[in-house]
Amino acid sequence: MTMEQMLAEISRAHFPHPPATPERIAAFESQVGWRLDADLRAFYLHCDGAELFKPLPDANYSILSLADVRRARVAIWGKDEDSAGPASWYALVDCQDTDFVLVDVARQEDGRYPLLDAYHGTYPQVRQIAASFSEFLERALGSGDQFFWLKK
Repeated sequence: MTMEQMLAEISRAHFPHPPATPERIAAFESQVGWRLDADLRAFYLHCDGAELFKPLPDANYSILSLADVRRARVAIWGKDEDSAGPASWYALVDCQDTDFVLVDVARQEDGRYPLLDAYHGTYPQVRQIAASFSEFLERALGSGDQFFWLKK
């Protein structure tokens, strides 16, 4: 699926938030010190966060709004210290079970950031689950509301 098709699917069958303005995106990028890749920029211009399949508080996939994207070590451990994980990992998706999907802004492949699975109980041990946000989103939308990266 293309990003445009996935965004249309989110609008049609899921729970998108109102879009972020270009000014809001610029302010976010200035605040965090990194730029959204093309996938993330397209998503946030379409919707500033979304819940997939079910609304909060029951959503397994809550893609955070720009206002809620923060360093993973702050989201998971509540402290912004190097001992709590790399500064380049940001919480992007709250899975409502102390599990987050992170974006690693220190690495890019083909201009896109990889996404990582981060469980509170084993953090800062993580594993890559998608090479890009578009790959993650396609697999999440096709998951039937299951965490596609976990063994069945």
